[in-house]
Amino acid sequence: FGRDLQGDETGRYAVTSYLDHQALKLQRRFDANTYIALESAMISHDIGRDRGGVNEALSSARVPIVVASIDTDRLFPPRLQQEIVELAPSALPLQRISSPFGHDGFLIEVETVGSIIRKTLESAVIHRA
Repeated sequence: FGRDLQGDETGRYAVTSYLDHQALKLQRRFDANTYIALESAMISHDIGRDRGGVNEALSSARVPIVVASIDTDRLFPPRLQQEIVELAPSALPLQRISSPFGHDGFLIEVETVGSIIRKTLESAVIHRA
């Protein structure tokens, strides 16, 4: 977005308009209490708790692990997703998603994320048969 001004709106940056738009979409999709519960679960979750740490937990996983990264995500950069793949012997190759939306890409790139999930589930069904 840079420092581009939004169309006809005097003094309003394009990024501000984008953030307002995304906030309204989120408000329509999520109840505020649900969002608080999800946020609490995200910040308190620790895969390594009571398992000897993150490395031990990942290295002992026996189920296929699917890891996807958004190439522009600065909150959870692709290098951290690659570390998960390298630590978990049961991890499938890293799924890379190209998106200009950074961390929000996993919410916005619905077709790409859906395709990764669909292929994973289809593969699991084939292997169970």
